[in-house]
Amino acid sequence: MRVNKKYSCLPAEEKGIHIINIRAIEDIGYDQHESTLLNSLSKNPDADCKYGLYFRDGKRKVDYILVYHYKKSSAGRTLTRRVHHNDSSARSTKQDQPLPGKGVQLEMGESEPHVDYHEDDKRFRREEYEGNLVEAGLELERDEDTKIHGIGFVKIHAPWNVLCREAEFLKLKMPTKKMYQINQTHGLLKKINSVIQKITEPIQPKVAEHKPQTVKRLSYPFSREKQHLFDLSDRDSFFDSKTRSTIVYEILKRTTCTKAKYSMGITSLLANGVYSAAYPLHDGDYEGENVELNDRKLLCEEWASYGVFYKYQPIDLVRKYFGEKIGLYFAWLGVYTQMLIPASIVGIIVFLYGCATVDENIPSMEMCDQRNNITMCPLCDRTCSYWKMSSACATARASHLFDNPATVFFSVFMALWAATFMEHWKRKQMRLNYRWDLTGFEEEEDHPRAEYEAKVLEKSLRKEHKHKETDKEKLTWKDRFPAYLTNFVGIIFMVGLTFAIVFGVIIYRISTAAALAISSTPSGRSSVRVTVTATAVIINLVVIIILDEVYGCIARWLTQIEVPKTDKNFEERLIFKAFLLKFVNAYTPIFYVAFFKGRFVGRPGDYVYIFHSFRMEECAPGGCLMELCIQLSIIMLGKQLIQNNLFEIGIPKMKKFIRYMKLKRRRSLDHEEHMKKKQRYEVDYNLEPFAGLTPEYMEMIIQFGFVTLFVASFPLAPLFALLNNIIEIRLDAKKFVTELRRPVAVRAKDIGIWYNILRGIGKLAVIINAFVISFTSDFIPRLVYLYMYSENGTMHGFVNHTLSSFNVSDFQAGTAPNDPMDLGYEVQICRYKDYREPPWSENKYDISKDFWAVLAARLAFVIVFQNLVMFMSDFVDWIIPDIPKDISQQIHKEKVLMVEVFMREEQGKLQMLETWKDKDKQKGENCNNHSPRLSRSHSGSLSSCHSYPLDV
Repeated sequence: MRVNKKYSCLPAEEKGIHIINIRAIEDIGYDQHESTLLNSLSKNPDADCKYGLYFRDGKRKVDYILVYHYKKSSAGRTLTRRVHHNDSSARSTKQDQPLPGKGVQLEMGESEPHVDYHEDDKRFRREEYEGNLVEAGLELERDEDTKIHGIGFVKIHAPWNVLCREAEFLKLKMPTKKMYQINQTHGLLKKINSVIQKITEPIQPKVAEHKPQTVKRLSYPFSREKQHLFDLSDRDSFFDSKTRSTIVYEILKRTTCTKAKYSMGITSLLANGVYSAAYPLHDGDYEGENVELNDRKLLCEEWASYGVFYKYQPIDLVRKYFGEKIGLYFAWLGVYTQMLIPASIVGIIVFLYGCATVDENIPSMEMCDQRNNITMCPLCDRTCSYWKMSSACATARASHLFDNPATVFFSVFMALWAATFMEHWKRKQMRLNYRWDLTGFEEEEDHPRAEYEAKVLEKSLRKEHKHKETDKEKLTWKDRFPAYLTNFVGIIFMVGLTFAIVFGVIIYRISTAAALAISSTPSGRSSVRVTVTATAVIINLVVIIILDEVYGCIARWLTQIEVPKTDKNFEERLIFKAFLLKFVNAYTPIFYVAFFKGRFVGRPGDYVYIFHSFRMEECAPGGCLMELCIQLSIIMLGKQLIQNNLFEIGIPKMKKFIRYMKLKRRRSLDHEEHMKKKQRYEVDYNLEPFAGLTPEYMEMIIQFGFVTLFVASFPLAPLFALLNNIIEIRLDAKKFVTELRRPVAVRAKDIGIWYNILRGIGKLAVIINAFVISFTSDFIPRLVYLYMYSENGTMHGFVNHTLSSFNVSDFQAGTAPNDPMDLGYEVQICRYKDYREPPWSENKYDISKDFWAVLAARLAFVIVFQNLVMFMSDFVDWIIPDIPKDISQQIHKEKVLMVEVFMREEQGKLQMLETWKDKDKQKGENCNNHSPRLSRSHSGSLSSCHSYPLDV
């Protein structure tokens, strides 16, 4: 059959037939119903390839997907193209010949309008890049006959020889044939472990990977020369899907295309829009009646479901599916959540202790006793009047719930808890490293980022233009100095912006308190402090949530202009900047309440003013600890509920709905396309791309700060963190399994820079809690009064001891209350919270000796508390070994067994050589004993004797 030029002939799969352009058939006049009938009689090819998980032949597994946009011609329906890049055809194709599939596009161009230059440029880059991938050994198949208009997919398959080659380059540890027994506990420990296993059996996930193992395969870095050591009985499953996608991604990063004047890898091609996405495929569907059981479905049932919140995570299966880096994140989150259980229990006990002893607390009882008739000085100028201390009774009683001797014990406990948590995680990490064959793994230097290479190229071109001979260029600190300067100025500006916003909230609190104080109702005046505090905290919360998103974008931009060399450097610098900005944003309002509010107020008659009109706000008579508790609890709970949960649930759902509506609008244009079942790579393309683990870690690190830094003021913080994390684990799991494209598996042996940040927060928590107990709470003034000033050894008279007296005649002009008779009697002496001399003293209103005694006790407590707790934390760190004893024994056992395997192999080789030599010697003797006639007549027989070893 002669094919017209008008038809585009494509290489078909197995049958060797031509696939003719459907548009050409329609032009000839064939009835569309006949083609539909032919299609219905043919076998469904999508079912053979398991709807996109395999190539069209149904044998080669799809390991990776590249996605690109292309413009369809307006002249009619676009040509259906399913083009194969076979390994064999690529090697027979010369450099100057087009790759399979390129001729199709050129033939189309003859009869269709020419696309713009940018589209041509992208197509040429794709052609060269895909050709280079084929030369690297990968097999490609293109598919543009999809339900998504204008989107093409390139399916990539790595054959066995490529997998073996790259596994050797990457030094991947693979299981060998050798199996050995894992050391088991004996005696009492064995009985205890068996009891624990029986008790915890209902909360164990029902997956094979989670069952306790008694034997383990010996692992060794893969080598093609030593393939006989590995169990290759099933080559299809020897390299799992995670490993295959990792290998392909390494090739994609290494392969470049040079048509665009400079080298471009896959990251640069994605950044420039040559490809719109690149991702490995999920294993299959996770819901449906007839869905085959796969790892994704198993994870959805046993991990990514709120119904299994009480179960352990199947960490080994998570690692098998997503890789070590994501597996370590969820393992760390699981350990952190488990460790929050004892902290929550102790926090609840401390809170209940405060509730039980509130009626026995003498200072709060004295404040609530109306018989004391203590008249307090006005809280603001002119509009505020004198008030009774008993009106602050509720605040004083509530303060005791969090400001009692048990909170000091809880602060020490949480400092030791943080140290124990870090040590427990290190041991858990070592167990996972052993189980996942990461012992001895060292991260190699990653490929340079595309942006870095572009900057280096720009620098080298500049030097070439100046006729300078250049060696291999690299970016120095001089090249990055403008970026460093921008980073420094930008971070200082952002920190200053945070301080300015906190200062604005302070002005709001002061002005609102003055405005509400004008209210004539006693109930309104008594609720002024609570109203102002609650509204100000809500404003702080909204600002923190907004600035968190802004600071995340700014931190990324500041890191990008630095142009770090590798992805690891980029990630570490981004984490440092984002953490610094978000830490300042989240904790600045709390630091203000804890350490600055009420410290620089002045005294009646000599107050400190802002802008000469606003008086600095004071702490409540019971201290600022209650207000700190309110601030901490609202910000912590608000961030967890709104930012961590609602945003994580709502925004992905909204994005998914928008994508669905766009696709629905596109599908309505073509009913025939709509009736097809989607391929796996089409479904995954509609998922949200994976954006890294930095946001997940960041929210947990900020939460860890809330739990440890100011825990002395809010003992229930671990409980709320625990409840949040139980939901957070399943929420993140559901997001990874169902909402996100499958990320590329990354090998990692630890959680990286996050561990150092956690240690830093743990050390900082000791210092901050020491200052909170010493300066924010009344714990130290109570101790000083109890042991130095109390007449009967009790706390009776403590409230009166902490209040100073002021003669109302000493008010500055214009600052006295407008209604001095508001309480119904004339006030001559009012009281205020401070340690100052009385008005009848020679040095009236000067700081008294009691102030210096309390200050000395406070500083002494900070020094003693800090050093004692630091020493105890370091002692816990020292006494708990980083590597569990049984794991170190197993690692040593593996090394010994590996040496034995190689020694046996060498002995076997020597024995074979000796056997060959003996046989060669015997053969030579037999040949020498032949008769002369035989030797003369068959001259070639002697040489055949000596050829025996070569044949063997």
